[in-house]
Amino acid sequence: MTDVTDAAPHRTDGKLTVALVSEVFWEPDGPGRLKERLAEAAERGADLAVLPELPLNPWRPSTKEPQDADAEPMDSERARIQAEAAAEAGIGLVGGIIHRDPATNRRTSRALVFDGQGQLRATYEKLHLPEEPGFWETSHYEPGTDAPRPIHDLGVPFGVQLCSDINRPTGSLLLGAAGAAAVLAPRATEERTYQRWKTVFRAIALTGCLYVLSVNRPHPEDGVLIGGPSAAFDPNGELLVETTDRMALVTIDTEVVRGARIAYPGYLPTRAELYSAAWAEVAGRDG
Repeated sequence: MTDVTDAAPHRTDGKLTVALVSEVFWEPDGPGRLKERLAEAAERGADLAVLPELPLNPWRPSTKEPQDADAEPMDSERARIQAEAAAEAGIGLVGGIIHRDPATNRRTSRALVFDGQGQLRATYEKLHLPEEPGFWETSHYEPGTDAPRPIHDLGVPFGVQLCSDINRPTGSLLLGAAGAAAVLAPRATEERTYQRWKTVFRAIALTGCLYVLSVNRPHPEDGVLIGGPSAAFDPNGELLVETTDRMALVTIDTEVVRGARIAYPGYLPTRAELYSAAWAEVAGRDG
């Protein structure tokens, strides 16, 4: 989490309207289109926009060959473009870059969370990387090293999971137990696999008692058949959005979250101490 002292103004009614923007912006006209899309989201009432996984990069994991220009430190162009677009539209933004640490040259897939003033409020690095045809991600960046935590700076607490992270649901359930009202999940997935993802989204929403919102890259790239709907589920497992439209809006309501957490299964204790001890044993064997 980036420490910024002056938070931007935000709603105080326990709600957060999120625009799921299924579009990528790596082409030459991308920066301009991004500003247009965030302006449209703001005009439609969004407090926050969520972009797909690595929205300002071509889908390079289509091959095993990384390119140096794909990765950058935090003060470089792609991060700046996203910050400026958020500030100009006056809404929050969940975007991302392939981050390169200038000190170590280590590359990670990093989500960036900006407020409506374009200030960086949080980062999160993808933990679970696939390595298979079309998704040779371990060839392009390394897994993150920090567990996800709720982000509180935009009025309603939420957490980020990047694509495959959602298929190791421990992180999403941890976010719910830590107080997040929603998991926002940018992704890059094939249309043929969507029903599997949909099942996982609903299961996490029901068992974590939180909203799950996911936005996909919109179309095939470099021979990889990326595509399929953006989707959103509420904490009761109800499907709120399932669309291939370029933009869809969902309102997160903390009253709905609160209701789910006093009903079944939300009232069940998490038994965090017991499970953390068991996970520690597993970690010891893995090491």
